This record gives sequence, C-alpha cells and structure tokens, in this order.
Amino acid sequence: MKYKKIVYYWLISGLVMLFFQVMIGGITRLTESGLSITKWEVVSGTLPPLNENAWEEAFELYKQTPQYKEVNEGISMEDFKFIYFWEYIHRLWARLMGFVFIIPFFIFYFKGFLDKWLVRRLAVLVGLAALAAAFGWIMVASGLIDRPWVNAYKLSVHLLLAFSVIAHLWWTILSVRFGNSPSFSNYNTNTYLKPVFLYSFVSVLVFQIFLGGMMSGMKVAVIYPTWPDMHGTFLPDVLLDGDSWKVENFIFYDTNTFLPALIHFLHRNTAYIVLASGLFIVYRLIKTESIRKRDYQNNISGYSGAIFLGSSLLIQMLLGILTVLYSIGKVPVILGVMHQSVALIVFIITLYIIFAQTKLFGKEFLS
Repeated sequence: MKYKKIVYYWLISGLVMLFFQVMIGGITRLTESGLSITKWEVVSGTLPPLNENAWEEAFELYKQTPQYKEVNEGISMEDFKFIYFWEYIHRLWARLMGFVFIIPFFIFYFKGFLDKWLVRRLAVLVGLAALAAAFGWIMVASGLIDRPWVNAYKLSVHLLLAFSVIAHLWWTILSVRFGNSPSFSNYNTNTYLKPVFLYSFVSVLVFQIFLGGMMSGMKVAVIYPTWPDMHGTFLPDVLLDGDSWKVENFIFYDTNTFLPALIHFLHRNTAYIVLASGLFIVYRLIKTESIRKRDYQNNISGYSGAIFLGSSLLIQMLLGILTVLYSIGKVPVILGVMHQSVALIVFIITLYIIFAQTKLFGKEFLS
C-alpha cells in the first residue's frame, strides 16, 4: 500500500516527540527530579498544583520520601518547584504523545489511510509504549520506599524500553517511506558487509546503552572523573579483590564501590569496542562503489548512513570523555543529556543502515 504523506509526517512527529521525551527523561534523572511527584495519576495528574495549598500538599508528600530525608532535607519551596517541574514535564510530554497518536490514528483509520499491516505495527507500538510507561512508574516507586533514588537496574530497563519503542516506530516509518519489499537481490557476502557485523554491532550497542543507564542511575562518573585512566589505574583495585565479587554488592550497590567501579570500567571500555567496530562497518559500507550505485537507485543509502554513523560515533566518544572529566561533584546536565541524545542518534542511524541493507538484499541479508 502506498501511504499518504500525512501519515508519514504523523509518524515522524511521533518519533521527534519520543526523541525529546528521552532528552527530558535524561534531564529529569540528572537533576534528581524523578521522585518529586509521589503519585501516578494518569488523568488528574495532568494539571500541576494550581495554588499555594496544593503546592504545600505536594511538598509534604515529597517530605515523606527517603530522598528528602537523606538527600534534600531543608530544601526551599522554590527548589522543590524546580525538581517538580522536570518530572511534571516528563509526564506531561508522555500524555501529549498519547494525544498526538490517538486522535490522528482514528481519523486516518476511518478515512482508509491505514492498512492492516500498519494497524498491527501501531498496536504493537502502543503496547511497547504502555509497558515503558508502566515500568517508568515501577522505577519511580523503587525510590519512594527504602532508597533515596531510583533503582539503577530499573532505570536502565526503562531506558531500553524507551529505545525499543523508538526502534519499532523508526522501522515502521522506514517501511512506510520505502516499502517492505527488497528492490535488489543477488547478495554477495564476499564483496559486501556480512550481516553478522551489523547484528553484533547493534547487540554491543544495546549493551552499552544499558551500561549508560546504570552509569546515570548510580552517578558513577562522579566517582571516577578521570580519563583515560580511572584514578591512575586501568583496572580499579576493588575489581581485583575476590571478596568483592559477591551477590550483595550487585544488589546493594549504593553501599560499596565495587559495582560502580565495574560499571564504569565496562562502560568506558565497551565504548572503545563500539567505536572500533562502528568505524569498521563505516569503512566496509563506503568502500564498494557498486553498492553505492545500488543505494542511490533505490533512494535509500546505507552509504550515506555510514557517513553519519562515523561522525556520530566520534562525537559520542568526545561527549563521553567530557562528561566524565567534568563530573566533579555532580554530572553536568548539559553534557550528560547530549551524551545520551547522541547515543540515541547512533542507535537510530544503525537501524537505518540495517533497514537499508535489508531493503537492498531482502531475506538474503537477514539469513
């Protein structure tokens, strides 16, 4: 089915809103705003406190949380309003995305602009979005009882769910724009990039994104704000201590330095693997002139995607280093959010390249 341009632009608007939602989520996390709203009210929570009494009530609820008692005790109402603002915007933006999706969906459906394939894709999208939202509250709830912050594991899962929503929508957009069927065949793995390279790369990339969520949730950059070493060593001494490798240290990570050291070590060294393997993919994608011709004939270019991938990977590495170096006392919000945002861009470009190769070579590429 050839879709109307308005359907394509509608889906693109959803992707843009999702991108900003991830950015807002990053700001919410880095400003420690995520626990400022202690209730999950899907309908009534649409409006913020509208008078001083309502603000006082919200503030009193926050004062009952471990975060206030252990971290923010004595903050002013103005400080509370600041952290409340970012969590409120994060939730409000999610609600706006729902309206941007639901209203046009019914209009397009009854006008016959959507076929069964696209309706099924969008149904899965709704399910993934609902799962991400529900897990978001589970994540917040983990910081309202015993700990003064959200659980880093749950934060990372929430982040991966958000990325999965974006991945599903982005693949749907590309299919709407370029179609599902391949335009070429005769795939030759001897002259072009083997699928295993892209699949391995995206797998390592997802693992790196998970580690990034753990880094953010545990504020690990503050503990080791040095590069290329970690306080003068490649491998922190705590990781060489056999007694530190116990289950309790993985669960109660905020009571020791073992897991923060491990996560930081893995994140920065996995980054080198991502950069090296990503640049290898870029090299293989741009070296074959015949493939570039195929790209342009098909109006979708893995070659162009490779140029953007290489550039984004280098920018991402630079932002990661700067974020670590400037995490003196606290993680710099701007650098941290930019680092996360470019990670999402790298992820999106990688999916584009995989789609482009699938479009060019079809099932032969997927096998």
